[in-house]
Amino acid sequence: MSFIKTTEQDSNHNHLEKMSVSELLININKEDKTVPYAVEKALPQIEALVIQIVDKLKNGGRLFYMGAGTSGRLGVVDASECPPTFGVPYDLVIGLIAGGDLAIRKAVEFAEDSKTQGWKDLQEHKINSKDVVIGIAASGTTPYVISALEKCNENNIITGCISCNKNSPLSNVSKFPIDVVVGPEFVTGSSRMKAGTAQKLVLNMITTSTMIQLGHVKGNKMVDMQLSNNKLVDRGARMIMKEINVSETEALKLLNEHKSVRNAVKHYNDGRA
Repeated sequence: MSFIKTTEQDSNHNHLEKMSVSELLININKEDKTVPYAVEKALPQIEALVIQIVDKLKNGGRLFYMGAGTSGRLGVVDASECPPTFGVPYDLVIGLIAGGDLAIRKAVEFAEDSKTQGWKDLQEHKINSKDVVIGIAASGTTPYVISALEKCNENNIITGCISCNKNSPLSNVSKFPIDVVVGPEFVTGSSRMKAGTAQKLVLNMITTSTMIQLGHVKGNKMVDMQLSNNKLVDRGARMIMKEINVSETEALKLLNEHKSVRNAVKHYNDGRA
């Protein structure tokens, strides 16, 4: 490789097998503490990409995540949490993983090495220039992701990435790269650790800030969340009680009738206007 993969460099710690449980936990935690600072250095890059995403989604576009292994799973998790949290359609944020849904639970051998499958997976969703595609790869060298972003660039589709190596092939092919350099892992090369944590933090930032910009949060509340279990129904009722000063019984009635905190509050206020 023509660049240094810090994610593959030797751990700062040795003889791990000789450490006590306490020593292992303390040293893992010590390494984990460095991750938010690495993310902080990438905030300008994250901001630049989020601005592009917000613009595209406001104009009918979608957000795609692409990755393999841990990176792909993290993208799928973040995408799947957007509808229940923010009440958006399931096809607004889409997570794709090399090897398909089977790879979410079990590794699919050599799936990440394909230079054609990534673009095929995007085409199944009728990818177009309204959309944004973010490649996720700790190493920044995953062929499945890189080749897909190259095709996106050819088709005037905005591309971004989250990588944990500076100047990686993935970063170089992305129009809006995010490089979060976390350094060597506690267990050498185990990029599900610090690199995975960094990717998760960035993904949280991207979708949360985007959804706020799109209007799916009011004050600091998830007013469009799906009421998919009793805990969320209770949370929604408490939001309504605080917002319009009604009893719990009335709040639950409004919530059951109008199916979201936003709609319940709007209906109540409109009725009093």
